[in-house]
Amino acid sequence: MIHAIRILGIDPGLRRTGWGLVEVRGNALSFIASGTVRAPLDGEMAHRLVALHQGLTQIVAGFQPDEAAVEQTFVNKDAAGTLKLGQARGIALLVPALAGISVAEYSPNSVKKTIVGTGHAGKDQIRMMVRVLLPKADFDSDDAADALGVAICHIHHRGAIARLKAAGG
Repeated sequence: MIHAIRILGIDPGLRRTGWGLVEVRGNALSFIASGTVRAPLDGEMAHRLVALHQGLTQIVAGFQPDEAAVEQTFVNKDAAGTLKLGQARGIALLVPALAGISVAEYSPNSVKKTIVGTGHAGKDQIRMMVRVLLPKADFDSDDAADALGVAICHIHHRGAIARLKAAGG
């Protein structure tokens, strides 16, 4: 019997952090759950980060994933915006790591290329392919669909990562 592995995908954001949980058994993918952790739009940055931390901590505790994957920050022209997004991404990396879960990271282009076949796919293409790959998927935002895409990307790459680690790389 093949053991099922639960993968938590996270698409970090300061206002909305998408999350998606996919189970893989052999080559079969199953949708488990997805959603969006919403932080307050006003108030101090620290309080927004606490809201993200609490939301992701509840998800990890409730669903007990075996592995996690986080989308890397897209660096844009706005350095201050990129830095702020990096803080949310830090929370997305920290929460599963504190639970003892290994965390992989993937660039947005890598996720898009894995899911759609091109690194410059749009949000609508990601949504469509996530629905094709996970017909029972239900997501409340583009962020949750992206997070499911991150989880699927990790499923496709996790074998290669394991082989590299075993080889000492």
